[in-house]
Amino acid sequence: MAQLRARPARLLTASVWGSGALLGVILIQFVTGWGTQLQAGMINDLAYLPVTLLTAALGLRMILKDGLDRRERRAWMLLEVSFVCQVVAHAVALTQHFLPGLPPYPSVSDYLYTAAIPFVFAGVLMLPVARRSGVEHLKLLIDSLIVVAGACMALWYLEIGPLMQTPGADPMLIVFSTAVPVLDLLLVFALITLLLQRPQAGAAVGLLSGAVALKVVADSTYTIAYVQFGVAFRPGDWPFVLWAASAFLMLLAVHRRLRQDSLTQGERQGRGRLGWLPYGAVVLACGLLAFVARQQAVYPLGGMVFGAIVLTALVIARQMFAQRENRRLAVTDPLTGLSNRALIGERLAELTRQPLRDDRHGAVLLIDLDRFKPINDAYGHEAGDAVLKAVATALRAVIRSGDTAGRLGGDEFAVVLPALPSREAAESIAQRLVDALRTPVIFGDLVLGVEASIGVAFRDETTTDIEQLIAHADAAMYAVKRTGRGRYRVYTPELDTNARDAELRRAVEKDELVVHFQPVVDLADGGPMAVEALVRWNHPTRGLLMPGAFIDLAEETGAVIPIGEWVLRDACRQAAGWRAGNPGAEGVRLSVNLSPRQVMQAGLVDTIRGILAETGFPADRLVLELTESVILQPDEQTVARLTALREMGIGISVDDFGTGYAALSYLRALPVSVLKIDRSFVTGIDTDPDAYAVAEALVRLAQAYRLHVVAEGIESAGQARCLIDMGCGFGQGYYFARPMPGADLAALLASRRTTRTAVTAA
Repeated sequence: MAQLRARPARLLTASVWGSGALLGVILIQFVTGWGTQLQAGMINDLAYLPVTLLTAALGLRMILKDGLDRRERRAWMLLEVSFVCQVVAHAVALTQHFLPGLPPYPSVSDYLYTAAIPFVFAGVLMLPVARRSGVEHLKLLIDSLIVVAGACMALWYLEIGPLMQTPGADPMLIVFSTAVPVLDLLLVFALITLLLQRPQAGAAVGLLSGAVALKVVADSTYTIAYVQFGVAFRPGDWPFVLWAASAFLMLLAVHRRLRQDSLTQGERQGRGRLGWLPYGAVVLACGLLAFVARQQAVYPLGGMVFGAIVLTALVIARQMFAQRENRRLAVTDPLTGLSNRALIGERLAELTRQPLRDDRHGAVLLIDLDRFKPINDAYGHEAGDAVLKAVATALRAVIRSGDTAGRLGGDEFAVVLPALPSREAAESIAQRLVDALRTPVIFGDLVLGVEASIGVAFRDETTTDIEQLIAHADAAMYAVKRTGRGRYRVYTPELDTNARDAELRRAVEKDELVVHFQPVVDLADGGPMAVEALVRWNHPTRGLLMPGAFIDLAEETGAVIPIGEWVLRDACRQAAGWRAGNPGAEGVRLSVNLSPRQVMQAGLVDTIRGILAETGFPADRLVLELTESVILQPDEQTVARLTALREMGIGISVDDFGTGYAALSYLRALPVSVLKIDRSFVTGIDTDPDAYAVAEALVRLAQAYRLHVVAEGIESAGQARCLIDMGCGFGQGYYFARPMPGADLAALLASRRTTRTAVTAA
């Protein structure tokens, strides 16, 4: 089907270039000088007809095209009228060659050519442009009028004035002859106004502008040559080549716009590249003054003209300097001297417009400083500013001359790397930046240390706009922050937060999550008194993923809420099944982790009550594990929810105690029943007296608050003995059992019951 759709497009393109090739006959006439004036004129009009007919046909198709807004459709309707006038004009001109005697100037075809110009003028002015403020519109109008005033002076002195002074000429001939340069002047105004306003559908408008410009140049040179030098061009001379090129560019413009699915913003730098036009018009006007006054005496007129030209040149120079300085200030960060967000945006726009090539790569680096806020808070903003300036110095020292480094705001920076020889070059620059930004900053008597997390994104087939490129670099940067900071990372699709969030939510819907259970044993006899539910993701392509691979992201995006509810429901369902099939499992408690986001949910209590009712698992056998971040300065609503859960008989446990910043006073204020000591305090207690002393202090602290103590991460018999000696009642770890599927845990509980029954019977 795609091939069938592509075939008409190829035929149309071939027709466009084929008709353009026919215009090459005019170029051959110009080069060889072949044929009489009559023959050259006939060939000229014959060559034009296919181009103008095809232009009119495509223009009509453009008007009927879906997706055009009202303003653009009106613009093409006006242009279509001019296309039709051109077709009729060339047809009439061709017919006139077969009539006896050449018609006098101006002929019917000349009137038709001239009648087309106002419609081109109106159509060009109607084309969609970028949105601008009222002040910007006024400034652009002034710039356009400056250009038109300069062109008006040129046309007046070189064309209109001499034509009006032609002795004995027919008044109607004078009116018609002066009407053409006046209409060309209107075309100049419309064209300059359009280009200075950053037109949309930039490529098509560029071709259209070229066509209009060539027509104006051909019209002006044709008339000036005759009026000023008495040279009369005939068909086949170079003005006719320019008119032919103008007609072909017009056809290409219509064809190009017809192929575009939607409007695209013109290049942001277009205004800057055309900013010289008003000054060029002023220079042209001064040149004409000098030309007209060349025969005047130095005193008084010659000196006045010369002085006016010098003063005007100085004003232009001052204005250009002021514009350059304003531009520099507008795109520079005042603190660091780097590019600001606006210029970074322009460079990224240029990067995304670059064609993809195997030997040239583009990349953007997003840089976020680590541990910058504590410096500002502890030592003040002057110290923070000193760090930012040092970062700017490091960036300038590392990047290449063609790269752009900028500050986006706060402690965020960006580097745009165009025209890289390879992807490895971008990674090399990123690593050098990581190393350079580790250098301490001296501020008075202080030595301030920062690091940077850097995300790298490449311009490739998946990045079609600035927002997407920035989003990729941002995802890579935050992946660094989640996994250690002080490094760089290149974006891969797996880092796309939105995509992974959607994937996580689909995993819940498709039952890709599984729950494993790890026993919590009584250290005195080794029998299981509880099991902790631990979620795993049975990923369809990446295999079984541990929580560290997705829980942080789920917490960040909010997907942890449906995941947490699913885990609680599935764990309660399985545990209820063990209790029904194994009387020995009735006393085993079920411990399930509760994320900080879940605790913040207003409907948490009702959700848990509903899950317990649905699964039939008793509330007094459930323990909810909270991280220390939840009990750090809890609000009234959090305390109320936890109290309501505790009143239902549900136990509340503080997980990984000692790794956060929870105030001890909250252990008394909150309804906590269990304290789990983090594995980091258990490691080494059987070999290191200091580690033993710290772990023992934590056990005594929990006992002082009348809390059950569970030690995590027990991996040896020696660690278990030490904990028993400290008075710790319960523990879990690989020494006792690894996390296992629910069926295996049910079998373990059944075997323990069988063993105990046999021992009791003996």
